Amino acid sequence: MNNFFRRTLTGAWIVIFILGGFWLHPVSFFITGLVVLIGSQYEYYLMIRSSGVKPQMIPGMITGATAYILSTLIAAGILPMKYLLILALLIIIVMVIELYRKEEKPFDSLAHTFFPILYLALPFSLFPFSAFAHTGLDSLLPNTMDAFSPGIIVGFFILLWTNDTGAYLTGISLGRHRLMERISPKKSWEGFFGGLLLTIVVAWLLSGWLGVVDRKGWIIISIIISISGTYGDLIESMLKRSVGVKDSGTIMPGHGGFLDRFDSALLSFPLVFLFITLFG
Repeated sequence: MNNFFRRTLTGAWIVIFILGGFWLHPVSFFITGLVVLIGSQYEYYLMIRSSGVKPQMIPGMITGATAYILSTLIAAGILPMKYLLILALLIIIVMVIELYRKEEKPFDSLAHTFFPILYLALPFSLFPFSAFAHTGLDSLLPNTMDAFSPGIIVGFFILLWTNDTGAYLTGISLGRHRLMERISPKKSWEGFFGGLLLTIVVAWLLSGWLGVVDRKGWIIISIIISISGTYGDLIESMLKRSVGVKDSGTIMPGHGGFLDRFDSALLSFPLVFLFITLFG
């Protein structure tokens, strides 16, 4: 029970920090995404180092943060798209640096230097494109942007956390049939369907307020979030098992680290963004 209250208290602070940060103002939107990205990358590199592989932590984090910063500036209309080519330069620099490190397995190092850029920086770099140059739910504080709406991100995280909460509560109450025991022994099919059902209900209730797409669209998004979010969680569990750690970090008592808390978003948000881009 103590663990439940600890998870609940930490979860409340996470909601305040994430929803408040993304919703408050364009500047806080940018800072919130950057903090979560840097924290997640840092945890990834530490986990990999514990397994004996030594990726380029600082160059990798600089490249990932640069991808997010450039995406924000491009989405806000401050820079043209061609500035993304800076990332090609950074990738080349990382490969050249590896020549001088004299690691026993340099391509293991390079693989784990670059993978979190794909796994973490790419999904987070889509966040700005979902908010800047969009209209809908207004930021809590007035801003000078011609068009900025955090509605997609706010709706996404509400549904993502609804799914996590529904799956957790249903799983600990009714869970009997393991979803994928060799990867995550505690996940159950009962928890999955409980999270899915609750997420669909919340999407139906909030669709009119969230806007962007119609009610049917938000219900489809809720299904995308439940399925892909579950896979995102399982993939991070697979990562932790492969390096022999229980949690990615300890910054969030009862929840682990940044990666533990945002693993579901890494797969689900790109798919939600794709759906809204094509059909929104």
